[in-house]
Amino acid sequence: MIKSDLVERVQQATGMKKPEAVEAVNALFNGMKEALLKGQRIELRGFGVFEVKDRKRGIGRNPKTGEEVEIPPGKAIRFKPGKALRDLR
Repeated sequence: MIKSDLVERVQQATGMKKPEAVEAVNALFNGMKEALLKGQRIELRGFGVFEVKDRKRGIGRNPKTGEEVEIPPGKAIRFKPGKALRDLR
């Protein structure tokens, strides 16, 4: 599923015109991006949780030369599915 599929589903579910549905989907994604950039947790009941987690420093390897490369610490976004989503399997 891609963004245009989501727009189409919003259109079908709400009866919105396409430009309005595009705006609604973009507003949702922009709100999620802003929250994650601030390090906030996004909890969507029945779906799951998006969290920003610290990523440890590590050592990697350059595949061409085999030389060790230091990987700096950083942030990573993690998704944990909610119970309702896990139970769909």
